Amino acid sequence: EAAEFMKKLRQILRYIGSCDGDMEKGSLRCDANVSVRPKGSSAFGTRCEIKNLNSIRYIVQAIDYETQRQIKILENAGEISQDTLLFDVTLGKTKVMRSKEDSSDYRYFPEPDLLPVEISQDK
Repeated sequence: EAAEFMKKLRQILRYIGSCDGDMEKGSLRCDANVSVRPKGSSAFGTRCEIKNLNSIRYIVQAIDYETQRQIKILENAGEISQDTLLFDVTLGKTKVMRSKEDSSDYRYFPEPDLLPVEISQDK
């Protein structure tokens, strides 16, 4: 799904002329968030973020690897740590770039050009 989404997004960006979509040259990158949970569970699993994927093929490989890595950890009664990862294309696996404990570790910052939007139940 992620690969198909990126293909479509790249096609749209090329069509409207906002980007050449050349992932290998850095014109377009993808960050993928991966989490797994047991079948039948409604609770979300711990999310790991894979940064700066620069090809459709690497998106697929990185997500596949990270999904299997998380499944193995959980099957062995381990815990997934919320990490930011890089995909090592030579080894075909993810590596920890940094660990994240909570939302403050994501370094969110306000965007001064965006106005706040308040949504009520009435709308």
